[in-house]
Amino acid sequence: MIEIRDVSHRYAARDGSGEYWALRGVSLKIESGTFVSLLGPSGCGKTTLLRIANGLIRPSRGEVRIDDKPVTGPSADRAMVFQEFNLLPWRSARRNVEMPLEVLGVAAARRREIAAQRLAQVGLEKFAGFYPHQLSGGMKQRVGLARALAIDPSYLFMDEPFGALDPQIREMMQIELMKLWDEGPLPDQGGAPQRKTVLFVTHSVDEAVFLSDRVIMLGTQPGRVIADLTIDLPRPRWADDEALKRSPAFIAYRNDIWHMLKQELHQSLAAEVSGA
Repeated sequence: MIEIRDVSHRYAARDGSGEYWALRGVSLKIESGTFVSLLGPSGCGKTTLLRIANGLIRPSRGEVRIDDKPVTGPSADRAMVFQEFNLLPWRSARRNVEMPLEVLGVAAARRREIAAQRLAQVGLEKFAGFYPHQLSGGMKQRVGLARALAIDPSYLFMDEPFGALDPQIREMMQIELMKLWDEGPLPDQGGAPQRKTVLFVTHSVDEAVFLSDRVIMLGTQPGRVIADLTIDLPRPRWADDEALKRSPAFIAYRNDIWHMLKQELHQSLAAEVSGA
């Protein structure tokens, strides 16, 4: 379980006028094996909260605990997938996937084996020797996902991983992610059979509804939880995604969330105008 306990975080204002609170009093419990999305307007602290939960940022106040242990920094049981591909340009796809395994001291032969398996899972086994400049955007993001999964983490943190992709490729990547999430660990990695715990940042209402067990909506000024919604749609959702997205239940979730999001956006804009 991920427990976020009364987390607040502040940054220095860019104009040197002081500090501002990006997050204020955020508390959440995320059960193991669930897929949870963070959704909200730009500037509501989604990425800050994700990085705090993963141990990349220390909160100004509050704490995060994972499996009842305090999070004080990165860990081998957690992996991050960024919106920017962050691939090393001088390494092939296979060597990029191997990188976290190198850091953990995994033997070279075993690294190559795991990298080959993960690249095959994301459909890139034929591109293992290609370098990032030779890959499309969707391929680069799949390499990034394979790299994150190489260490078979229990917790996967994803910061708008498909935000820079074309709409068609984005939908394909959502389906591929759902398939990988359903599959779980590689058969010979000895991982637990249950699904990974995923915390996913997105701006897309449709993406959040399609992927998630829960959608956490954040408001702005400062970032705070304004809604915690359970998405009760059947799985596997990738089996017939088009029919699912046309279903009355999916449309109702999308409309309800979009209505709340619009209200928050209007309030945020009104606050900016009155403070100008």
